[in-house]
Amino acid sequence: MVGKDNLKTEDLNLCFEKLMMPGGSGFGKGGVKMECGAITEWKDIPMELLLQIASLVDDRTVIVASGVCRGWRDAICLGLTHLSLSWCNKNMNNLVLSLAPKFTNIQSLILRQDKPQLEDKAVETIANCCHDLQVLDLSKSFKLSDRSLYALAPRCRKLTKLNISGCSAFSDDALAFLARFCRKLKVLNLCGCVKAASDSALQAIGRYCSQLQSLNLGWCENVSDVGVTSLAYGCPDLRTVDLCGCVLITDDSVIALANRCHHLRSLGLYYCQNITDIAMYSLAHSRVKNKTANSLWESMKGMNDEDGLRTLNISQCTALTPPAVQAVCDSFPSLHTCSGRHSLIMSGCLNLMSVHCTCAVQAHRMATTFSHQAH
Repeated sequence: MVGKDNLKTEDLNLCFEKLMMPGGSGFGKGGVKMECGAITEWKDIPMELLLQIASLVDDRTVIVASGVCRGWRDAICLGLTHLSLSWCNKNMNNLVLSLAPKFTNIQSLILRQDKPQLEDKAVETIANCCHDLQVLDLSKSFKLSDRSLYALAPRCRKLTKLNISGCSAFSDDALAFLARFCRKLKVLNLCGCVKAASDSALQAIGRYCSQLQSLNLGWCENVSDVGVTSLAYGCPDLRTVDLCGCVLITDDSVIALANRCHHLRSLGLYYCQNITDIAMYSLAHSRVKNKTANSLWESMKGMNDEDGLRTLNISQCTALTPPAVQAVCDSFPSLHTCSGRHSLIMSGCLNLMSVHCTCAVQAHRMATTFSHQAH
């Protein structure tokens, strides 16, 4: 069922025997033997022990184990909550169709693919059977259509993390429909979803998914300031936003994020060539405003350098000037340009070579002082 390289039942028996064997004694040839005869065969292993053993082996072995006997199947199907099938290079679709009706308590399901295998029927089966699903990765599922999102939306309302990056066939109507039902979403990866990530879909996300913390819109070329501004106003807890390759956005998007998303930690603006110094000064000024807004709290706990932006990618943003970027760097001590700690990424911007973080400046001063003392 899981490929010719997988463990056979007799190999699995040996594997579990080694896992359970204390010093190699006390086990008979035909199965498990424990003190007082409490367990005489593999099928008699208590569910708790079986699940503990299953947690020590890979997902392929767990699937094989679920087919050893009815008791094992029932125990594993009941207790298994996390499963990854990314190792499956072929027949993933059939595997999902077979497993989803059994593993109904799955909370995290990783179906990332190198080759597109999944079809809508498999996702529909997941939606019909796995109502406790919280984490779902369907990245690179090029064969999926809107049918999949329409199936997931009303049945998997507990979703908190969804990765559909590279699913280029999804439409914005289907994504907006999903947002109406999956209101607990905190992490959403739409990288490369050019058709799905439109301004209207982002408006729906901003309207319904107020708990969103991380959003990847990389290379979604139809996204404009209208969509990003809606997100900033509707999802104030956004912490990670990737707008790399969103060529239509302007300073207005960055200003909205700076003013509304006070917990913003990472911002990707790679190749957003309409971004100017105005956006940078808005980010720098947001630090001051956030300090003022939280002055009482900050006075109690002290200012932490880890607050505010920790990563900023402005590569290929060729309109930016050193003073504006330096202002951002000065406002957020966690942004680094020094060797080994690059979190302010400026590749392709030769005019920004003079921008340096605080520790880089201090290192230069120390080196200069040491040189003078040596002479």
